[in-house]
Amino acid sequence: MRAGRDCPLDYRLPADAFAAQPLFSCDTLYVVGGLYGNRQALAALQRRVQSESSARVIVNGDAHWFDCDPQVFLQVEQGLREYTLLRGNVETELGRANDSGAGCGCAYPMSVDDSVVERSNAIQQQLNQTVQSLPGVAGQLAARPTTAVVEVAGRRVAVSHGDEQSLAGWQCSREALSEPARQRELDFWMQQHECEVLATSHSCAAVALNLEHGALINNGAAGMPNFSGGRYGVITRIATTPHAAALYRAERNGLFIEALALNYDHQQFISDFDRQWPPSSPAELSYRSRIQGQALFPVSSALLTGFSLCQSLCAMEALTE
Repeated sequence: MRAGRDCPLDYRLPADAFAAQPLFSCDTLYVVGGLYGNRQALAALQRRVQSESSARVIVNGDAHWFDCDPQVFLQVEQGLREYTLLRGNVETELGRANDSGAGCGCAYPMSVDDSVVERSNAIQQQLNQTVQSLPGVAGQLAARPTTAVVEVAGRRVAVSHGDEQSLAGWQCSREALSEPARQRELDFWMQQHECEVLATSHSCAAVALNLEHGALINNGAAGMPNFSGGRYGVITRIATTPHAAALYRAERNGLFIEALALNYDHQQFISDFDRQWPPSSPAELSYRSRIQGQALFPVSSALLTGFSLCQSLCAMEALTE
């Protein structure tokens, strides 16, 4: 097995992974992937949810990544306890009793440079040491499920970290979903599983498309910038009413599927990051420029079909052109 490139067999989701009865029903659901141990983003999420008291939250994996300081790691864990928690590849590998050989478990495609893969494996190793110093935490991470099905306004919403087939699958990335054959495959899957929405993350790049039988929304990363012109994370909101601060949305028969900006304290986060990952460390080399908002694409790059930029965002982009 090539660490960071290949998936262990247990990453494969069973055929009936999304056949279960819904865990709960609600009118507003937030799906938060890729928090990456950003405790300032977690605080921003908590504030956002407090403004909608009836909203439910699913954190769909990779809640940890930059939080190699044991105290920061524990603070993030504590703050997550009130939410429904799934595990991504990060939590899966942190929760193992024995090394699987998968490294970070990201299953990077060959388009990603080997140096990036090696650095991700090194970050995971550092996190493994952090978790090993915290009694009982590995077991908590391992116990989290990989998928969830919930009802929002009576419509089935499937949630995974990667895609509908694998915990760390890349078939819900921008590149994969740009292919017509993949769009047809996903639309057929949604029809067969009677899912109105599939909400994912993992690829670290937000993407959304609205098909005949359902919508796919990948929030990219909640814990670091996704788009040019801003230093905010992105989260998914699925609800019976639209949100005034949405970046983009699609509507399916009264169900609004949206991406929202998660505006966290950037200065505090970069201070946290620099303290834990000094110059030339693997996370600094791989992520610091992105955290500073460099080399990112505009919000419109996330929209493949059937989603529209919201008016407030369109006006803001026009001013920056």
